[in-house]
Amino acid sequence: MNFPTQLFINGQPRAASNGKTLSLTNPANEEVLCETAAATTADVEAAIHGAHTAFEKGWRDCLPSRRAEIMFQIARVLREHAEELSQLESLCIGKPITDARDEIAMGARTFEYYAGAISKFCGQTIPVARGGFDFTLRQPMGVVAAIVPWNFPFPIATWKVAPALAAGNCVVLKPARQSPLTALRLGELAAQAGLPPGVLQVLSGSGNEIGDALVQHPLIRKISFTGSTAVGSRIMQLAGRDIKRVSLELGGKSPNIVFADADLQKAATSSPMSVFANTGQDCCARSRIFVERTACDKFVELFVAATKRIVVDDPSKAETQVGPLVSSEQRESVEEYLQTVRGRRHKIMCGGDRPARKGYYLNPALVLGCETSDRAWREEIFGPVACLRPFDNEEEMLAEVNASPYGLSGSLWTNNLQRALRVARRVESGVLSVNCHNSLHLEAPFGGFKQSGLGRDLGMAAMEGYTELKNVYIAE
Repeated sequence: MNFPTQLFINGQPRAASNGKTLSLTNPANEEVLCETAAATTADVEAAIHGAHTAFEKGWRDCLPSRRAEIMFQIARVLREHAEELSQLESLCIGKPITDARDEIAMGARTFEYYAGAISKFCGQTIPVARGGFDFTLRQPMGVVAAIVPWNFPFPIATWKVAPALAAGNCVVLKPARQSPLTALRLGELAAQAGLPPGVLQVLSGSGNEIGDALVQHPLIRKISFTGSTAVGSRIMQLAGRDIKRVSLELGGKSPNIVFADADLQKAATSSPMSVFANTGQDCCARSRIFVERTACDKFVELFVAATKRIVVDDPSKAETQVGPLVSSEQRESVEEYLQTVRGRRHKIMCGGDRPARKGYYLNPALVLGCETSDRAWREEIFGPVACLRPFDNEEEMLAEVNASPYGLSGSLWTNNLQRALRVARRVESGVLSVNCHNSLHLEAPFGGFKQSGLGRDLGMAAMEGYTELKNVYIAE
């Protein structure tokens, strides 16, 4: 198939200014997939200035009804190219094709949601003590930078691009080095759908080379970043020099809390894919499992049996549930964590080994016997590894849950309504699911507490985050 391999600037594909490219490797077979343009600081300048011109000379003042029309058209074009986009995503990062198709469909729905939101996004009129007329405006910021990760490249790109465009901003989109293909294609398809040149720019390449230039550029008014906590911290420091707006969705070490009164069959058989989906490369992965001691043996038995039924295979096959990790380096990182728990007090109940095949595969693992001081228990592994500890006391368990520096997502299993409400309030996370593992809803805000970030993607909260709130008072 044809691969989008060039930068997308001012409505046109173009090579990097110095002609440099980067290789992409298919993680399912370890073969080179294609070469993509690696943007330079000169390309960053061109993209930002082009976006600024597009903002000042048209998009900022585009009628809301016209913006909505274009965004609905983008959604339609994305649906027409859904299979192409799904194949690109699967080949690039090893995502199972069924998951890729679901995520492309979600991206189209995201554009539809924010297209519809444009006509419902309003300010307020406020009665004030002095009389007169006081009202608020939600105004676009200008040019925003959207920096997205490699684990969910397409949906997260749309979560940032769609609300930013809907609010009247122009966007410079920077996909991860490992996963630029669907972002580059998004730029092309959005242009086909009628988005004016410069409104959406796409820069592939190394974040180390162009990230600082993008974040520090004086014409960038906001940075929306999803990725590691370490990189998010650096972005926040650089953005702080000019008091740029930032939203950050960062790492996680999410808990899965199971009380003995829960539906253990449902909790245990659904929990493996709450960790191992996307090969565990998910900041929402419920990788710390807390099970009430009286239910622990039964839960482990059911969890292990369900894990062994997971289909780990070629991502191009419809029946595959777990594909390879994104790179050899990522697999080696996960294996280093597993090496730290190959001791007498730990027990790997299943997985942790490489299947006998080419590709960066690793069988999903469940580890028992972890202490709270263990790296595998404390740190984000970003791979198919779950660690489980039993608990006896609710208060002590909650203290352990909240001892993590992260606070993104989690699950709670109980049939006691009072307990569900009590524990849900106490868990320090931005998202929590009760008796299921559904973290994410297009219509609802998504983001974390503590070192899992600040600001929110999705829902109307995301659109608000791409505007400045202005208050206007008119005297009588």
